[in-house]
Amino acid sequence: MVLKNTKNEMETLLHRGVVDVIVKADLEKKLKSGKKLRVKFGIDPTGTKIHIGHAVPFRKLRQFQDAGHQVVLVIGGFTASIGDPTEKNEARPPLSLAQVQENAKDYLLQVGKILDIKKTEVVNNRDWFEKMNVEDFIKLAAYNSASQIFSRKDFSDRLKSKKEVFLHELLYPVLQGYDSVMIECDLEIGGTDQLFNLLVGRDLQKKYGQKVVQNVLTVQLLEGLDGHEKMSKSLNNYIAVDEEPKEMFGKIMSLPDNLMLKYFELCTDEDLAVMKKLIKDNPRDAKVHLAKTIITFYHDDKAAELAEQDFVTKFVKKDVPDEMPEFRVNQGNIGILDLMTKVCGFASSNGEARRLVIGGGVMLDGDKVTDSLLQVNITGTHILKVGKRKFGRIIRDK
Repeated sequence: MVLKNTKNEMETLLHRGVVDVIVKADLEKKLKSGKKLRVKFGIDPTGTKIHIGHAVPFRKLRQFQDAGHQVVLVIGGFTASIGDPTEKNEARPPLSLAQVQENAKDYLLQVGKILDIKKTEVVNNRDWFEKMNVEDFIKLAAYNSASQIFSRKDFSDRLKSKKEVFLHELLYPVLQGYDSVMIECDLEIGGTDQLFNLLVGRDLQKKYGQKVVQNVLTVQLLEGLDGHEKMSKSLNNYIAVDEEPKEMFGKIMSLPDNLMLKYFELCTDEDLAVMKKLIKDNPRDAKVHLAKTIITFYHDDKAAELAEQDFVTKFVKKDVPDEMPEFRVNQGNIGILDLMTKVCGFASSNGEARRLVIGGGVMLDGDKVTDSLLQVNITGTHILKVGKRKFGRIIRDK
């Protein structure tokens, strides 16, 4: 099969959302040759949910898939039990095999919202690591120097701060790299935080004498709903790919305006020049368009329309202002009275707050609060209205 990647395809593949391409000239040559490339991506089932930050590299994989290349998805059934400590200042707690299997149950269903699973080669690295004997394992470890592994930023930072770095953690980049040897991939894709590990795979292919040496392509990391930290389940600033459309819409509408163009670039296929002008001319319409585009991708057009209608009914028609003070809460559950008094200062005492609730003057996310003992589960961004003029945007802090 000879592929003819067009100029527009090449531009999308090598530039949209891309940070590093190693080695760019070599990858361009491979793409122009018409060869069907084996494009690898590894994912460890360390949790049950995939969010739209995870989806950024999956969208890049889909672009290669649509261009006719073979996507190889490596499920880290073995490496997930170790855990990549990227950007962590301490060791990740090891997962049991049962936990990994439980986490992986719905992974392909979620990934299938982005990739064409029927055209995706899915493998599990437990299949080869369980068969590896001690001699083979020592041979693999011998191909990598300790100084090389310790140079990885998260490891070097922990050593400088006199925190422990455990032996099993040092093996993670080597194991991930060996996956590339086993599937003989031409290209590996990952986030910028994965660059070190991806280069280990390239190096191991050379040391194992393979004719194929993978190129490396990294994509941008996506900030979460707080506008600062990388999207993360642990920070609760994420949008899951299987989240309800109404929740998706509300969360996207709470995004800081300065992130809109990046979300358009990494989460949609929209023309960025057109979107940049729309953001400048009418930021609210741009954000609505962003929300509907993302919901349509993960659900459908009808779900996007209904989500917008629900948002309008709850907020716009009830005269909720675009600008309002923001209050950050670092706990999941908080009483409505504490939210009104201690967090927002919308009532001077619990007694006053209780009277406002009883009198029907308190609304949360468009719904009237009738129970003064209500415990509010702060999951992302929420709108609190007290009386006619007091509005507050409540945001879950890390």
